[in-house]
Amino acid sequence: MSVFETLESEVRSYCRTWPAVFDRAQGARLTDEDGRSYLDFFAGAGSLNYGHNDPVLKRALIDYLERDGITHGLDMATTAKRAFLETFEDVVLRPRDLPYKVMFPGPTGANAVEAALKLARKVKGRECVVSFTNSFHGMSLGALAVTGNAFKRAGAGVPLVHGAPMPFDHYFDDTIPDFLWFEHLLEDRGSGLDLPAAVIVETVQGEGGVNVARAEWLRALRDLCRRHGMLMIVDDIQMGCGRTGGFFSFEEAGIVPDIVTVSKSISGYGLPMSLCLFTAELDIWEPGEHNGTFRGNNPAFVTATAALDAYWTDDRMEKQTRTHGERVEEFLRTRVDETVGGDAKSRGRGLVWGLEFADETRAAKVCSRAFALGLLLETSGTRSEVVKLLPPLTISPDELCEGLDILGRAVDETR
Repeated sequence: MSVFETLESEVRSYCRTWPAVFDRAQGARLTDEDGRSYLDFFAGAGSLNYGHNDPVLKRALIDYLERDGITHGLDMATTAKRAFLETFEDVVLRPRDLPYKVMFPGPTGANAVEAALKLARKVKGRECVVSFTNSFHGMSLGALAVTGNAFKRAGAGVPLVHGAPMPFDHYFDDTIPDFLWFEHLLEDRGSGLDLPAAVIVETVQGEGGVNVARAEWLRALRDLCRRHGMLMIVDDIQMGCGRTGGFFSFEEAGIVPDIVTVSKSISGYGLPMSLCLFTAELDIWEPGEHNGTFRGNNPAFVTATAALDAYWTDDRMEKQTRTHGERVEEFLRTRVDETVGGDAKSRGRGLVWGLEFADETRAAKVCSRAFALGLLLETSGTRSEVVKLLPPLTISPDELCEGLDILGRAVDETR
């Protein structure tokens, strides 16, 4: 590990949590250079919904590279981009009756958020964007301005402006009616809140601690946005691409946001790629008004198209994710919740689950012990008080049970 410690910046984080040098990976497992195997309940922070080196996606990528397909194309028209756009429309947008145009911003999720914020402000001619407590939308300045985490915000080094936080679902433990404060501020001309251009929301706050918004809360938020002329942006960067069951996490609520940001698993292979989706009437960009050198990652288009063809032409992936999620929920609420008692509580949707401990130091200890036992887990929440489960959607039932057993053992051994 000496070369990493000597040459790499102190900003590195995951390698401190998992002190191993990884060499190979396939499916739901990674192998380090010493040949030790680890089950992966991290999935590249949600970038590997289909696991590591999916054979169908890998074959499509190798074939493309071997025929000297375009690798770097900015926003030029290419055969790989055309195939992706046609497949995305046929497999994802049209079956859900979603009227979106597709924008390729820079390849990161944060850049998709930046594009969404810029577009909303351009369309509405207003500066303020409302976000929610415990939200996370990225590490660039615009995205940090709508992020709730104080530690991450502090890294900006400059004032973060033009954002206003509001309570997320369950923030007051359901003791205050939904949006009472928000709507009162909007209607009171003395509140000091300028009419926002947009609201940006995660349906499940992954980095914030796996906080799950109810479908009725999301529908009420959609209605509030319509009544007050605000655009609704759903950040589906980590929770999209099937993580909660449906391809988009907002499908369960039956809403159609004005703008949607997608990244992480959209390429299917861990290759950098992001999308900003929005309704046609919002497409008032001037050519080149938001651009980037790597906004046309053609190898990512190839694997993204292969992933859509392999996993989303029918409902098998969605059903499997829901089945896996039910197994995780059952495990957490029987083996863990009942064993630990009032010291822990679980929550989640699909295949994203969180286990929160009353002792805020416990989650890190559980993750550390799990790593020693051969399982990759990360913490989340503003105080790292939640163990987050994010296994690949393609994990086998046996591997899922194996990982859950290791988690249970880690919980038992860290009391």
